[in-house]
Amino acid sequence: MKEKVLEQKKQIVQEIKDKVEKSQGVVLVDYRGLNVEELTELRQKYREAGVDYKVYKNTMMRFAFKDAGYEEFNQYLSGPNAIAFGYEDSVQPAKVTSEFSKEHENFEIKAGIVDGNIVGIDEIKRLANLPSKEVLIAQTLGGLNAPISGFANVLQGTIRNLIYALNAVKEKQEAQEA
Repeated sequence: MKEKVLEQKKQIVQEIKDKVEKSQGVVLVDYRGLNVEELTELRQKYREAGVDYKVYKNTMMRFAFKDAGYEEFNQYLSGPNAIAFGYEDSVQPAKVTSEFSKEHENFEIKAGIVDGNIVGIDEIKRLANLPSKEVLIAQTLGGLNAPISGFANVLQGTIRNLIYALNAVKEKQEAQEA
């Protein structure tokens, strides 16, 4: 019986480790004080954002973070914790968590891992204020496109002026011939 329990625990540790390694962003939260309705709302917001949210025992998370190379993260593992994993976008877990914590005082952000770096509460809140990845890409492309558009307008103006000058020469020659 003990071997079966031990095997289950090893599987949970491996599951957590795999999720941490696959994630672009991870946020650890203390969910104490939230009622069932609020937790359901939180889970729904995470799901809509493509973020995986799960509650694990701290001992399982300690082993997983140690195995994943984030042993320093274990200092945040006290009390009841839940963890949000963002696989697609490193900012999404921080955004959803930060927005939810503004509406619910009992919901506490503890720490996170973003692109392989352990970050504190302040960094998570700063990340939450960043525009989404798509918006940042659009802004960058817009910035790159502006000089090209300006150059095209300059060229159009030069060609337009050349055509006006050629038309004026043509009309002057026609007037002299007549």
